[in-house]
Formats: sequence, structure tokens, C-alpha cells
Amino acid sequence: MPDLHGITVHPDCRHFRGDLPCRPNKEHGYQCGSCPVYAPVQQRILIIKLGAIGDVIRTTPLLRRLRQEYPQAYITWLTHTPAILPAHDGPDEVLKFELSSIVQLQGREFDIVYNLDKDKEAGALLNGIKAGQKFGYALRPYDGVVWPVSALAEHKYLTGVFDELSLQNQKPYVQEIFELCGFAFRGEEYVFDTHADKGYQWPMLPPAGRRVGLNTGCGDRWTTRLWSDEKWISLIGQLQQHGYQPVLLGGEAEDARNQRLFAATGATYPGTFPLPQFINLLDQMDLIVTQVTMAMHISIALRKPTVLMNNIFNPYEFDLYGRGQIVQPDRPCVCFYRGSCRLGTSCMEELPAEKVFAAVQQSLPG
Repeated sequence: MPDLHGITVHPDCRHFRGDLPCRPNKEHGYQCGSCPVYAPVQQRILIIKLGAIGDVIRTTPLLRRLRQEYPQAYITWLTHTPAILPAHDGPDEVLKFELSSIVQLQGREFDIVYNLDKDKEAGALLNGIKAGQKFGYALRPYDGVVWPVSALAEHKYLTGVFDELSLQNQKPYVQEIFELCGFAFRGEEYVFDTHADKGYQWPMLPPAGRRVGLNTGCGDRWTTRLWSDEKWISLIGQLQQHGYQPVLLGGEAEDARNQRLFAATGATYPGTFPLPQFINLLDQMDLIVTQVTMAMHISIALRKPTVLMNNIFNPYEFDLYGRGQIVQPDRPCVCFYRGSCRLGTSCMEELPAEKVFAAVQQSLPG
């Protein structure tokens, strides 16, 4: 080990910072030469998963396999949304995608880099990082097209560029990501933080046991997923008649709708909250009804029974881990991955509230 002025230094330790005192030194006064928690790193791994919050959440099962395969690895994760990754059992280092992070990553070396995004900037970054092994997607320098690094990434690549192949696909997203990285998916669960340590209190919620969270929005990109107020009111009425306790969920974009639904039904509406508090609110639910949106990923990550309302996506894409059901309209959707309906009225209006309620009863009986 290198000595500096006669002092032993372990730059290979997972705790060592280089620019600041490490936590063992700060908290206990340990120095490298006699440190009882010295933990040499054997592999350095980088995950590039920029994506939307939901996509980052549903990639976290990969952490479980990497910890199993490489127990002494130091894992770095680059993303647009660092706050969504858990501090406990999460990556050793989380970097936000910005210039300072890119500069330092290009000056480092890794044993393995996984780029899970087909974004041009992610592919270009993979090109410029030194690593013994690279998985996923790189940017072809001569035409600026993102391309699979190896055959392992071809399946996921093709389902992302041809609708016909995406429709035929029967592999869940997580399985595709695992295979892209060279692993067989074995049902690894998400790695996620409930934020229970923040001390959030929920005195306005009805008694636990039959709380059914209703996430009423789905963002503004694919509005073909939206369900009308009338459908939500009908579902809430059926839940209330059978002793369930509906709780309206959403963010600022859903506030006006949830206020209307509260006024029409009296269903509990706690309001809107910052993301960590919203996650903890979802953790108080016994079951969550949601469309394909961030709340769906959070619900799965929290291991909640989930009733997923789907129309424009391939249902095989979503793995509920045996908890809950996927419900779809009674007529086939002809608007695969489209933000507006080709027929004028979204087929979500052909999804009866009775069908969703039946799925709730089957997933949360009693």
C-alpha cells in the first residue's frame, strides 16, 4: 500500500474519498494503517441509466444481482434523478448527469460499464469511458446512431425501434435489462426507500387494512391513458359500498381532478406532497390502483398489490411480481404507444369501473 510521508493510505478502500476525510475517519478517527473497517474494492462498476424516474426505479433490481455477483464491487450510478435511488443498499456513489460528473467519469477507469439508455448522450459517454467490459448501447461515431455494443443488447434494442416487434415481445422490462447485462432474471425485487425514517405522519388517513390508493393521473405525454371522472366516481362508490377506504393520490397535475372527486364522493384526499413524502404516503396503502405512470413503478417497488390499468402498452412489459392484476379495456387498443387516440375517443372509456373493482376484490380480499 502506498505511503505518504510515512502514513499508510488505502486508496482502494470503498470508504476512501481522496478529496475529504472518509466517514470512518470522521466518525471514529480511524486511519488507513490500522483501520478495522478497511474494505478493498475488487471491481468498479458504472451504471448509466439517465431516464425518467419510473425507468430508474424499475432498473434497481439489477443492483441485487450485481451485489451477489460482485460482493466487493464499488458501484457508481449516473442519472438525471439521483434522489430517487436509495441510500441504504443502493449504489455506493450516485452522480447527477451534468458536466462535472461527465468530466470525472471520463478521467476514471471501470471494470464494467452498463449503459441502459438508447439516448445519444448516454451512448457517446460510453464511447469515452475506459472500461474492461461494456454492455448496452454506444453511439456510432460516423453517423450518430445509438447501436448495441453486443448481441446481448439486440433484443431490447429492436423492441425499442420497431412497434411490431415491441407488440410481439413477451419479456418484462426487467428481464430484458438483465439479459442486456448478461444475467438471467430470477425475480429480483426493486431496491427502494420507503422514507419511513423521515417521521411523516398521516392522521387524515382511514384505518389501515383496506386502504385503496387511487392514483388518478398519468402525466401529459400519453393522455390516451386517462380515465374520466365519471369512471373514477363509479369505482369509488363501489369501493365504499363494500367497506374499502379509497384514498385519492396524485401530484400538482392531478390536484384539480382529485378535488372534484373528493367533492363528489367524500373519498379521502390528503393533498399533494414532495416526492419522498408522496412515496411514504403510497407505502401506507394496502393496495394501489394506477395507470402506467411513476406511481405504478413506486407501487411495485413498495411491494404493494397493484391493479394496473393499461391500454396503449404491451402488458407483458410489466411484472407485478405476482401481486395484483393488469386490467384492460373491453375493446382492443389500436393506439400502441400513441399520445392521442386514432379513433377520437380513448379506449380507456371502454374499461368498466366494475372490472377494476373486481380486480381490487381479488387482489385485496376480505
